[in-house]
Amino acid sequence: MKNKNTLISSTVAGIVALGSLAATSGVSAVPDQPKFWEKCAGISKKGMNDCGSLDGKHKCAGQAAMDNDPQEWIYVPKGTCAKIVGGKGGKVKPAKS
Repeated sequence: MKNKNTLISSTVAGIVALGSLAATSGVSAVPDQPKFWEKCAGISKKGMNDCGSLDGKHKCAGQAAMDNDPQEWIYVPKGTCAKIVGGKGGKVKPAKS
């Protein structure tokens, strides 16, 4: 009976230790929810834009005809666009809560 209790205690301790390790390592891996989003033109992939083109060619998401079109944009967290090669920042809007 003593061996069985020791085995159960060891298993529970291992599960608790693994759970705490996962919890602490995940905290720094996930960025904070953005408070503001900005339009970033020139970085979207073909068919992956967020809304109408800047030049008014179309008014819908998913209509970009080519990768990195300077008229097509996506929303990124504010301050991110300037860090992306080819990104041109635009209007900023609050994030939804």
